[in-house]
Amino acid sequence: MDDGVCAVTRSTDLRQHARLLHQAHDARLAGGRPTAALRRVVARSWDRMLALGVTPEVRSLPDPAAPEVVERRRAESPIAGVMPQLRASLTAVAEDAEHIMVITAADGFVLWREGSARVGRLAEGLGFSPGADWTEESVGTNAIGTALAEHASVQLFSAEHFARAQHPWTCTASPIHDPRTGEMLGVVDLSGPAPTVHPTTVALVHTAVRLAESGLWSQHEQRLDSLRAVAAPLLARRTGPALVVDDHGWVAGATGIPPRDRVGTPRAGELMLVHGLGTCLPEPVPGGWLLHPTTASGSSTRLRLDLAADPPAAVVEGRESWRHTLSRRHLQVLALLMRAGPAGLDAAALSRALYDDADHLVTVRAELSRLRRVLGHLVVARPYRIAPGVEVEVPAPDVMTRLLGPATPLQPWP
Repeated sequence: MDDGVCAVTRSTDLRQHARLLHQAHDARLAGGRPTAALRRVVARSWDRMLALGVTPEVRSLPDPAAPEVVERRRAESPIAGVMPQLRASLTAVAEDAEHIMVITAADGFVLWREGSARVGRLAEGLGFSPGADWTEESVGTNAIGTALAEHASVQLFSAEHFARAQHPWTCTASPIHDPRTGEMLGVVDLSGPAPTVHPTTVALVHTAVRLAESGLWSQHEQRLDSLRAVAAPLLARRTGPALVVDDHGWVAGATGIPPRDRVGTPRAGELMLVHGLGTCLPEPVPGGWLLHPTTASGSSTRLRLDLAADPPAAVVEGRESWRHTLSRRHLQVLALLMRAGPAGLDAAALSRALYDDADHLVTVRAELSRLRRVLGHLVVARPYRIAPGVEVEVPAPDVMTRLLGPATPLQPWP
């Protein structure tokens, strides 16, 4: 079996494959080498389970969260706004195919479960119900928890699940992201009896997620259109350069500055540096923020890494100076972009550098989206690179080697 998302192919003998997986499961738990080749995504997850001390005998969870907690979490979830799209794409299919559709939050909290009533009753026996925690740490290797851990779509069949109680199941899960920020909002899953596994389920779930994300983007554009009505008269009265942006830094209007899609995320009372504007103190307006220079413009912007700090930080210097603490991954990404120079790197190149393959494009784009929320227009896309006009202090070669290694993939920091 290859290491693609699909757990089976159209020609897979399901009975034989399930038998081999059970043998591999028993061998791995006994400390031996599995007799059948496991997909890498399954092997990685089983390694995590053994390291965490998760038992394969876990059958069900403690009582789920109270109904009022579930209702509150549903109301707070951005996924609620696209549930009609998800139901239209998956619920009827789930009922016909003896499956259930399950939607979780990004922390594995089960928000919705719909579909086949018979399979729903079976799920109750596992504690697989709204309000449950369906992470790997709680219930072992499963498509939802493993999709959260891997930040990627996952299909699991039979004894690829770590918990023996889940061996009669197959499940297919795909993360759903906020298209504005790249933030993972949760996971969409189809689960059912193991004999119902089919490779086309992967494409079905993936398509449903893409449609839901398109719906989230449409809602974003509607809110941005409303903000444009606020921005137009505000900007018409300005005599200098200014932007009106939403809470995530998406630009609704601009004057005296070249058009752009997005800047950093404004926060009340916090100075921010916007390429082309300089130092700005965000001013709240209905539905967003007005950004304009607080001091005379014309100073250059400089970006460097402070690797002596604990934790390391990006330092942005203009007329003012800011420090932005960086995660290990963002430190590595920024160092790669600094080394790449004006040519930049596309998502595939960054995936190969960070993960030693080109299969993590969604994860890379999400990481870059989060980094751009911190640094705003200092990092631009298509390809990803430091913005033109920003002076970059590239770390010395020995420091780059420490950060990145003599060649990719990257070495851990520190």
